[in-house]
Amino acid sequence: MQETTRHLKKWISLPGLSGAEAPLREAIQAAWKPLTDEISASAMGSLHALKKGSGPSPRPSIMVSTHMDAIGLMVSAVEQEWLRVTQIGWVDARILPGQPVLVHAQRDLPGVVVQPAAHLLPPSEQDGPVSLDQLLVDTGLPAAELQELVSVGDFISFSQPWMDLAGETLAGHSLDNRASVAALTHCLEILQTREHAWDVWAVASVQEEIGHFGAATSAYQLRPSLAMAVDVTFATGPGTADPNTFALKSGPALGWSPVLHPALFQRVRAAAERLEIPYSKEIMTGLTHTDADDLQVAAEGIPTMLVSIPLRYMHTPVEVVALKDIERTGRLLAEFICQLDPNALETITWDE
Repeated sequence: MQETTRHLKKWISLPGLSGAEAPLREAIQAAWKPLTDEISASAMGSLHALKKGSGPSPRPSIMVSTHMDAIGLMVSAVEQEWLRVTQIGWVDARILPGQPVLVHAQRDLPGVVVQPAAHLLPPSEQDGPVSLDQLLVDTGLPAAELQELVSVGDFISFSQPWMDLAGETLAGHSLDNRASVAALTHCLEILQTREHAWDVWAVASVQEEIGHFGAATSAYQLRPSLAMAVDVTFATGPGTADPNTFALKSGPALGWSPVLHPALFQRVRAAAERLEIPYSKEIMTGLTHTDADDLQVAAEGIPTMLVSIPLRYMHTPVEVVALKDIERTGRLLAEFICQLDPNALETITWDE
């Protein structure tokens, strides 16, 4: 797990916004290559890594999908010495002022998100949080040079450095969903010494934050027998009264929804109980708003399960995760995979 944590800290130090995941894909590929038998990228840029099973051919397969893309900003206008911005994915603008960023222009430019003085804002913006369309990015460059280097449409990523917090927790940007990529990596590490009958497709998908597009196309291309999405969910934090939030270090949350396969829920829960891994049941009355929604309707339909890692302050540059929850999620994935015998698919029915 120490090696996986080292990878995670590297991954959350890299850009990789939706539609521009290449720098991160290369780093994940380097970590997965020694753990898998084949590795490639899809036409959309999702990473596909195959770890072959030991069962008789043709083998059933399971796709474990973790999206690698992140939210961020995009240049919407260049005004004198400042940049106006819009969002890629959903960004909580309340926490942006003062945040360090990296503008991916003709060369990478460090910058900071700033807001005008209150008396210079429209009256409706003078009290309370300032909306995104009033915020600016300052790179420190003079207007002429800024105009030369930066174009409308250039991406802007968060550059807040990661931070080790007390209690084996980690703070940083893009833990949604690179924490899940780390859990899948830990799963692959465990599978190096455990036999599994099924083929395993480890997928780091693109463009989840803007519509789940990478996972949907990967599922159609790979045609797995089963699918599992691994994502983050809301951890209990200040002012969270919703009972459907989960404490840090409480283990993975197992999704229960009309779009998730009940038999897979029962099997994943049984695996958690065998390993004495704490878990929660996450109730969703419709869509899960994760890659699982698209996996289960890909091609002819794929039985799908969702496992989520509790995360505080989601969609901010200071997300917080417990490393123990990542480790437990990786162990749970490996245990579930190893318990799939060659004929398991015949016993997985919706009525179970």
